[in-house]
Amino acid sequence: MKIRNIIITLVSAIALLISASTISFAKVVGDKIVLGAAVSLSGKYSSNGEHTQNGYNLAVERINSMGGVKVGGKTYKFEIIYYDDESNSGRAAQLAERLIKQDGVQFMLGPYSSGLTKAMAPVTEKYGIPMVEANGASRSLFTKGYKYLFAVLAPANLYLDVAIETAVELNGGKPVKIAMAFEQDPFSQDVRLGIVDAAKRTGSKIIIDDKLPKELNTMVTTLNEVRVKKPDVLVVSGHTKGAVTAVKEIAEMKIDVPMLAMTHCDAAKLSKQLGDISEYALCASQWHKSLSYKDDFFKDGMTYDADFNKMFGYAPPYQAAESSAALLVYKDAFERANSFDTKKVRDALAATDMQTFYGNIKFAEGGQNVSKPMVLFQVICDAGKCENKVVAPLKWASAELVHPTPTWSNR
Repeated sequence: MKIRNIIITLVSAIALLISASTISFAKVVGDKIVLGAAVSLSGKYSSNGEHTQNGYNLAVERINSMGGVKVGGKTYKFEIIYYDDESNSGRAAQLAERLIKQDGVQFMLGPYSSGLTKAMAPVTEKYGIPMVEANGASRSLFTKGYKYLFAVLAPANLYLDVAIETAVELNGGKPVKIAMAFEQDPFSQDVRLGIVDAAKRTGSKIIIDDKLPKELNTMVTTLNEVRVKKPDVLVVSGHTKGAVTAVKEIAEMKIDVPMLAMTHCDAAKLSKQLGDISEYALCASQWHKSLSYKDDFFKDGMTYDADFNKMFGYAPPYQAAESSAALLVYKDAFERANSFDTKKVRDALAATDMQTFYGNIKFAEGGQNVSKPMVLFQVICDAGKCENKVVAPLKWASAELVHPTPTWSNR
């Protein structure tokens, strides 16, 4: 019995040693820095998951082709291990465990959406694995005391407050009436809290506060209320599907509202998918190609737009741009740390202060980016061609905001 126990203990020790050795060395394989990512390639977030993956891949290609990452006098290239999280938070958490414990990944890229990032963050934190994420904006992510989570994007509560500020400014500084409809996911609920804060700050009144159905397939009830109560601003957050549903049903029902402001309508490609019926919609965006930020890898937004279009055949939404920026942050941190030690890389990430084509990036103690504001673009159509043009904040606008939105009878 004792001999058997000794053998079992010895076998267990060897297995543990092999496991530890695998984890220790899998972070760098030859000249490759291996990053891990669970991304939504199926399920309800699949379109934005694809944008996320494409943004990662373009940045990997660009960094690798321009000299890679220099650490300890050697040159390394990025490589990413991907798994499909199926737009499921439980699956995302499982995959984080798998990437770390089985694949030996020591550095993570974030998934798409706040909900899935919330599922993965406790796992990466438990193992002391840095995660640079580009698509989880829920402000609750940054109040947990995480030390290994860093987000390149502005937090969710800032997404649409600029719409309320702009509406009040256009109303001569007087309060406005607000209608809003939100998905029940963490991101959209944080956007909602930002609108509530903006309403209090400006003295504005929320006259409709609705929940979008889980399937995001209709908002007829809300729009009937809008027709009766006549708000000055209608705010909608339901990711890509919610934006498409809103525009289609507003057009079908001929709902007149002076300002429509939404999240995710660039990812939904409203101007191309829906054309004229999407005209005048305002869209919260982390990034737009016309902004003047610059870096050495993508030069500027217009160049990034052209490069992305060439590789993937469509214009990059901000979800792709911010995903590419995450790789630039990792490269910068590795080189400043001059090490693959996770603690040293974490400390280098915390000290990040840089400009990318996507915007300025500097992390607060909670891990959120505190250096980059949100913008609003408006869908503007001319002779059947529709484009997204930055119109707010007004002082940074590259085009004039059309307000109020023309009534359907006058279009």
